Amino acid sequence: MITPRDAEIHRLIAGSLCLDFANTLHGHRGHPLHEYLLDYRDVVLWSRHAGLIDESQAVALLQQAEKHPDRAEEVHCKAIDLREMIFRIFSRLAAGDSPEAGDLDRLCSMQLEAIRQRRLTRVGSRYVWIWEDELNMERLLWPIVISAVDLLTSAEVERVRVCNGDGCDWLFVDGSRNHLRRWCSMNQCGNRSKMKRRNARRKGNPP
Repeated sequence: MITPRDAEIHRLIAGSLCLDFANTLHGHRGHPLHEYLLDYRDVVLWSRHAGLIDESQAVALLQQAEKHPDRAEEVHCKAIDLREMIFRIFSRLAAGDSPEAGDLDRLCSMQLEAIRQRRLTRVGSRYVWIWEDELNMERLLWPIVISAVDLLTSAEVERVRVCNGDGCDWLFVDGSRNHLRRWCSMNQCGNRSKMKRRNARRKGNPP
């Protein structure tokens, strides 16, 4: 049995595609704790896991990467740059600050590039967007860029949060009823934080 790579089992819990992509690294602001996207193959596997492509499309892109390893590495580096830009933009917004103008300008440029790659086509009784070049290795980044712009220009941007868990900087959209969600996941960071407080109380040292 083949052990899945981390990119294939990454927890998609942010409530937004672009934030889930930003969460493919633990430790943006300090020493990285865990990297999910070690190479272009991981970008493809994560994209399949996130529902951006299907199995046949993933195989085709991986074959392209084998034929053009330098281009694959170039796109991998661009994916990491995009991820860090998304993290900077939305973590600053979550803290009540304004994103850097340079990041916003770059995101806008990438959005225009992504839009140019789409066209409308009829599927059955409805029309859908498809990408012009299905074998373009960079196509995986385009829906992430569009997701980031859509979130940035929506009312939901006011509910973007950074996880309050120890050592966790994952982003998420707070969809709770009272908008007071503190953790990216109650099952992970939430339970660890509660356990830490419980142990501190037992020792007489409340956190």
